[in-house]
Amino acid sequence: MGIRKYKPTSAGRRFMTSADYDEITQKSPHKPLLVKSHNKKGRNNLGRITSKSRGGGHKQLYRVIDFKRNKFDVPGIIKSIEYDPYRTSRIALVSYMDGEKRYILAPLGIKVGDKIIASSKTEITNGNSLELRNIPEGTIIHNIELSPGNGGKLARSAGAFAQVLGNEKDLTMIKLSSGETRYVRSICRATIGKLGNEKHNQIVIGKAGRNRYLGRRPKVRGVAMNPVDHPHGGGEGKAARGNPHPVSKWGWITIGKKTRHNPRTDKLIVKRRRVGYGMDKRW
Repeated sequence: MGIRKYKPTSAGRRFMTSADYDEITQKSPHKPLLVKSHNKKGRNNLGRITSKSRGGGHKQLYRVIDFKRNKFDVPGIIKSIEYDPYRTSRIALVSYMDGEKRYILAPLGIKVGDKIIASSKTEITNGNSLELRNIPEGTIIHNIELSPGNGGKLARSAGAFAQVLGNEKDLTMIKLSSGETRYVRSICRATIGKLGNEKHNQIVIGKAGRNRYLGRRPKVRGVAMNPVDHPHGGGEGKAARGNPHPVSKWGWITIGKKTRHNPRTDKLIVKRRRVGYGMDKRW
């Protein structure tokens, strides 16, 4: 993947960049794997806002992705690499020997015509899915399960990956790109390789209209609101927030508040992820 720059024909175009989509081999998606998505615009089932600054945007069709990789011991061939509007990584259409077609997350370097398989033991090549206990130390992986058979939950975005550090009894230690080191059950599955579209975080939006096209609405600061609308609102002139700690519109503590308190899974975390400046950088 490369970054495409534009001629500065306007103020919005001057610094705008986008992906060059060189790796895309098929523009139209596989229709049987499309689902009409009802965009909730940040609302829950009661119609209340649970995620602010969302709404509008271009119409999108959801691509059904095979995160479970549960088609065991059936070889498949990569038919195309496609764009997916619902995620930052690319997806690959796999045609299996029994005639079924499924979408998977496209690892970096995978090409049309490559063969992949999901099995308990197989070759350590890009796109193959194995149990963690059968993956050698130092191997780069993605789409990692947290519960056996429940589908991949970790390392699914563009350029994401994790590394296998070792096996201990029925647990496998992995290091995530966030810096967190943790244990996962060895019978959980993962896919070999690093995800493609790794330069996604270098794309410059360039103008406000492009954010609206993506379904992102403007973000208004709490201190710019009235007291009736936000705990930080009000005051004479340009006043500070007045709270000892920044809070959300509904009074929940935001920046710096730890939200991970699960005694059942906390014991599996060896080292917490990096927090603070530069935490988005890959190691």
